[in-house]
Amino acid sequence: MSNPKLEVLTPQNSQLIFIDHQPQMAFGVQSMDRQAMKNNVVGLAKAAKIFNIPTTITTVESESFSGFTYPELLDVFPDQKTLERTSMNSWDDQKVRDALKANGRNKVIVAGLWTEVCNTTFALCAMLEGNYEIYMVADASGGTSKEAHDYAMQRMVQAGAVPVTWQQVLLEWQRDWAHRDTYDAVMKLVKEHSGAYGMGVDYAYTMVHKAAQRTATGHESIAPVPAR
Repeated sequence: MSNPKLEVLTPQNSQLIFIDHQPQMAFGVQSMDRQAMKNNVVGLAKAAKIFNIPTTITTVESESFSGFTYPELLDVFPDQKTLERTSMNSWDDQKVRDALKANGRNKVIVAGLWTEVCNTTFALCAMLEGNYEIYMVADASGGTSKEAHDYAMQRMVQAGAVPVTWQQVLLEWQRDWAHRDTYDAVMKLVKEHSGAYGMGVDYAYTMVHKAAQRTATGHESIAPVPAR
């Protein structure tokens, strides 16, 4: 194929890396709402878990500056070892390069903090030196200002990175609603993390398909009796 980026993302051709989703790094994010970003990060992680996507989590200066990875992210991958670094550029760390190589997939989906530093340097080096295709998850990454994030995204796109959103990645992996082995898990994820889309799914389940009304913890609740 002359342009491999014309291939859609699949569970077989992609891998994922989370870069520096740590509290001190998040404190500096001003490009989007930080709670929304955290929701998107965890949603992306859960999507990767559903589709068995090889996932790398790397951190920088956890104990001396940045703090530890979001516990909600670690909860998705309880057995995952985080790769600690000193360099702002994850590509400079041999452990990270070895992990990417071991996964054996050239399409690398990236989410990280900050967009203009850790994401950009990694993406440029991975494309130049490692011959990887980079898919940058814009809404699961953040910069120190909207301009910092936006111009970093533009720089990476000009260099050949592909901008995506977390839900786009999820639905590209699912691709066909006939894939019933992942359908229920995807619907559950959408209801938990996809905002208005998830509310629409809840509505369709209960009002259109007449599923039992359930609480957030999964217990059935008694629906109100309609007024006569």
